[in-house]
Amino acid sequence: MANRFPDGFLWGGATAANQCEGGYDADGRGPSIIDLVPWGPDRAAVSRGLLDPRTLPAGQYYPSHEAIDFYHHWKEDIALFAEMGFKCYRFSISWTRLFPTGEEAEPNPAGLAFYDKVVDELRKYDIEPLITICHFELPVHLLNQYGGWRSRKTIDAFVRYAEVLFRHFKGRVKYWITFNEINMLMHLPFGGAGVCFGPGEDPDRVKYQVAHHELVASARAVKLGHAIDPEARIGCMLAGGTYYPWSCDPEDVLAAIQQDHVNYFFSDVQVRGRYAPYALKKMERLGVTPRMEPGDLETLAAGTVDFVSFSYYSSRCTAADLSRTGAAVTTNAATTLRNPHLQSSEWGWQIDPTGLRIVLNNLYDRYQKPLFIVENGLGARDTLEPDGTVQDDYRIDYLRRHIQAMEKAVNEDGVELLGYTSWGCIDLVSASTGEMSKRYGFIYVDMDDAGRGTKRRIPKKSFYWYKQVIATNGADLGEA
Repeated sequence: MANRFPDGFLWGGATAANQCEGGYDADGRGPSIIDLVPWGPDRAAVSRGLLDPRTLPAGQYYPSHEAIDFYHHWKEDIALFAEMGFKCYRFSISWTRLFPTGEEAEPNPAGLAFYDKVVDELRKYDIEPLITICHFELPVHLLNQYGGWRSRKTIDAFVRYAEVLFRHFKGRVKYWITFNEINMLMHLPFGGAGVCFGPGEDPDRVKYQVAHHELVASARAVKLGHAIDPEARIGCMLAGGTYYPWSCDPEDVLAAIQQDHVNYFFSDVQVRGRYAPYALKKMERLGVTPRMEPGDLETLAAGTVDFVSFSYYSSRCTAADLSRTGAAVTTNAATTLRNPHLQSSEWGWQIDPTGLRIVLNNLYDRYQKPLFIVENGLGARDTLEPDGTVQDDYRIDYLRRHIQAMEKAVNEDGVELLGYTSWGCIDLVSASTGEMSKRYGFIYVDMDDAGRGTKRRIPKKSFYWYKQVIATNGADLGEA
């Protein structure tokens, strides 16, 4: 059976420090904004910047504090990734494990030592590290002291942090992402960037100013990373998902294009090195054009990325007049109309493998840069059977159909795709809900939503299925 993907295709999995690492105060690590996001009824309001988490009463449960304790299970977990045959593992660095306040002159040696062990263990198994520099992480100190990304001081702190990573891991880490789902700022301002709004504040004005600061920080980091290590490939990352028009009414089609512009706002700058005309006009129309310093536009132009990575879970649907279309569904951060042609997960995420092919085509047509799918997966409630197995055929079916769609994008449409890292390759805390019961992994972790359990790692049926997919470079998907 012939390979379905190019030689060297980077199959693997993805996690984030704040959802799997735990050890939130171990070995000198400082508090991060995600450490302030609780489980329970306040989580959504905090993530959306509508409730300042620093005002919450005591006694909250914070899932990130312990998560699945990758901090003490890293060797065991990486061995399981290697058993599946991973070619690549995407993970993030906890900013505050290296710079507890964000303002230290030198990084925390214990933090660097931990990531040295992780990177060296990956390389032992010939697993390529793909590191996200900032995955919804910001030192709480920078938030308290300067307002976080509202201040240009945070740009300098981020670039200093990125420089340490580029220098320290030069020759051992080739692939980098500056910000995870940078466009999530527009939907989950605190969860994405530590932004919470004060009374009477114009949220759009704040978000576009913060966006500009993050874009300048990303561009400076990219330019610096290339100077330090010319072999490094540094990418951007967005929460992907094309908007479909509710109907062929031209007004609905236009509404879908405008919603896609919200998604492309950041990547257009990071890939092309300048604000798109639609973005400039929109900011002007809203009266929220960000303050810029001399040299900012030149910085954006000089710090363009090498590849475009993205997450994809579902497509979305919109209309010019939402009142005439029927029920809307809120999925994580985006509100979408219910698409009658699609089925949904338990959490309302509409399952659309063809949508992945559409996103791949749209992004490649738009940018002509290599693409990388760095998150894709199905959140579901898994059952640990009495015999110790997890029969997650529904996950296998979801992943199979999405891999088939991306194979068509590569081989029929000519999309240049670097790799595929399934999200939550090991069960971890859900970013949207804070639950453990919303599981994505090939590896079951014995924990419940309140953090109780043995943390025992148990391969699921999908573990062995994905092992075969990787071994055959996508040729054997175990079609039913």
